[in-house]
Amino acid sequence: MKTLDTILRNDSPHWVGDGFPVRSLFSYHGDAAAISPFLLFDYAGPWNFEPVKGRPRGVGEHPHKGFETVTIVYDGEVSHRDSTGGGGTIGAGEVQWMTAGSGVLHEEFHSPGYSKTGGPFRMVQLWVNLPAKDKATPAKYQAITRDTISEVAFDGGRARIIAGEFEGTKGPASTFTPINLWDVRLDADAEVTLPLPNGHTAMVAVLSGHVTIDGKGVGEAEIAWLSRDGEGAAIRADGDAMLLVMTGEPIDEPVFGYGPFVMNTEAEIREAIAEFNSGKFGALAPA
Repeated sequence: MKTLDTILRNDSPHWVGDGFPVRSLFSYHGDAAAISPFLLFDYAGPWNFEPVKGRPRGVGEHPHKGFETVTIVYDGEVSHRDSTGGGGTIGAGEVQWMTAGSGVLHEEFHSPGYSKTGGPFRMVQLWVNLPAKDKATPAKYQAITRDTISEVAFDGGRARIIAGEFEGTKGPASTFTPINLWDVRLDADAEVTLPLPNGHTAMVAVLSGHVTIDGKGVGEAEIAWLSRDGEGAAIRADGDAMLLVMTGEPIDEPVFGYGPFVMNTEAEIREAIAEFNSGKFGALAPA
């Protein structure tokens, strides 16, 4: 059985653009090898936005290279587009899985409809590293809608399988390395054992509610960082709880990052910056 190593939290939220009130619960600026294949976890919200007239709130054009961004919306709507021509709008229960790969320009805003009405907003953005052999893969986008995500019921709760596999049910996301990403809801007072693989980096993000893992309490906007050794994790829900469960096979390669670029060496970062500055990431079509 996996044990709880550390509880991650951040009491210093910041804004990304004017649309995303974010708490960064981990990032590759620390011990990148220990959290591999994951790089960063931003929890945006919960927040309540007032209606807005004119330009929707959000963050404008910015580059990415060498990794993937996974955006999961729980409340509200996010519209996005990139220099490959990809984009669209994702709403509650939906996922945008963007492979930056060889380089992409990207922007994301609240959807026009949500901007007009306002209301509750909650989302997660997870950055997933790419192995060196795949960092030059062409940029692409996976739109993962609610109807493509299978749900598995179990005693004490249910899980929507975004990526990987849970009790024989596979998620729709295509990944470059073995990854599990499960949207889990636990019933009050449930005691469950989730089937987390031995050897994977494993984290349980509590998005609402409170749970007990390995005798330690983990509350809203905290992540339980578990041991790689051991199979499965025993979790008790101290009331209804909403969790995002992440496991991934570590990528045993150096990580060298600079802002939105994550490569293996400093020389590759300098090359990525030069490519961006020379326009090799393409361009966004006029809005």
